Amino acid sequence: MGGGEALDPDAIEHIARTLLRRYGVVFWKLLEREAPWLPSWRELLRVYHRLEARGEIRGGRFVEGLVGEQFALPEAIAPLRAIRQRADDGELVCVSGSDPLNLVGTVLVGDKVPALAGSRVLYRDGMPIAALVGGKVVPLIELSAVDARLAKQVLLRHPPSQPEAVAAAR
Repeated sequence: MGGGEALDPDAIEHIARTLLRRYGVVFWKLLEREAPWLPSWRELLRVYHRLEARGEIRGGRFVEGLVGEQFALPEAIAPLRAIRQRADDGELVCVSGSDPLNLVGTVLVGDKVPALAGSRVLYRDGMPIAALVGGKVVPLIELSAVDARLAKQVLLRHPPSQPEAVAAAR
């Protein structure tokens, strides 16, 4: 990452803070989804180390399975811990392909879901289970027939009937 002309330190710090506000937690792998003109991870790392030394952010291991340094906003840490300790309840969350939460194929396993408004990713309990790419529903994990039908309805924005939603949550 990072190309072209060198940015001044204030601009690099502004970008570093913007990435933190966008994601809550930052790490080198996350930059794969960002614009190629951004500062390199090494340049951002210097800023994050300074912010950590001043007590403005925290360094640590916040995202399981990733190597390398990670930094988080203090207000992001408590929700991350709460989510990790929460029991799975089948909650479905659908996000646009252009949403920063679309980390499929970069941070999360699987083929990349295009960062386009027409694409969508469906998460169940925080894990991607299906996507809408080019108008087609693509399962990202093996789904039962009921789950596949529910995923299709949610991704295509057709609300499921109550019995199907209850059955899928089990």
